[in-house]
Amino acid sequence: MMHSESRKVDTVELVKDYLKNPIFRDATLIQSEILKCIRKVLDEKGFVELLPVTVSPITDPLNHPHFETEFEYYGQKYSITKSMILHKQVAVLVHKKIYIVSPNVRLETEDKMESGRHLFDFVQIDMEMLNASREDVFEVMEDAIIYTIEKIKEKYPDIIKKYHPDLKTPKKPFKRYTVKELKEKYGDNYEKLASLNATEPFWMIDIPLLEREFYDKQDPNRPDVLLDFDLIYPEGFEEAISGGEREHEYEQILKRMKLKNTPFEQFEEYLKVAKEGLLEHSAGCGIGIERFTRWLLALDHVEKTRLFAKTPGKHSI
Repeated sequence: MMHSESRKVDTVELVKDYLKNPIFRDATLIQSEILKCIRKVLDEKGFVELLPVTVSPITDPLNHPHFETEFEYYGQKYSITKSMILHKQVAVLVHKKIYIVSPNVRLETEDKMESGRHLFDFVQIDMEMLNASREDVFEVMEDAIIYTIEKIKEKYPDIIKKYHPDLKTPKKPFKRYTVKELKEKYGDNYEKLASLNATEPFWMIDIPLLEREFYDKQDPNRPDVLLDFDLIYPEGFEEAISGGEREHEYEQILKRMKLKNTPFEQFEEYLKVAKEGLLEHSAGCGIGIERFTRWLLALDHVEKTRLFAKTPGKHSI
């Protein structure tokens, strides 16, 4: 079962742990600085910060097992936001460069409990740019990551020395490897092994067509792959960022939805916008704040990066 007795949380003991364990104080300081630094870089590059959408009739269908979070309100079905991916495609028609400090709720299955990387209630900075390529996204996010690491090492040297003394500031451009290259080198467990063998973050590009959702753009010249990417942290910390270029043409979106067996009625309003030809080409990504914190402090689990963390399969407060 998802919620067994052994996974219950003793609230009093948890609060005592917050008070006596310096990890929580240190991690939340670093996390606060991460938010300030990424915001600064995006603001200086002309991005407009928008407010998050926490509930919506449409949200990311996701590409892996999870529980739905639907409810009905005055006859309208809503879901709690799994990501703002579809909203970002519309938002860039208002402002060409946007970002959101976005809470996401993904009720993933309990097999994710021990991964060290998963919370079912987490925050990412979502960014999107109109008429942009994934190369443009790489440029922005590499600058944001490098600036953030430099500032944190400057402002909190004692904390970094305590948790991750050999933390390196990566250099631009980050290396890039296709999924095909990594599979040939490492086999089926390619992401984990490539991360363990890396000393700096790297971009994993050209995701196979069926491994992502309908909104990610199919490469017109190589239809078996997507113009997608993940940023992978080194030292075994794995996925940091996920993103890509977006499908915006109505017929292509329908084709991709059929391929993924995605029900049209679930995205009726989104499809109306696409059919009117209102969507335009864009690219963007989301960077998980808890995972960034975890890597910077070399922590064994994202639970230690924030107060009131919620891990798949566990009770929480």
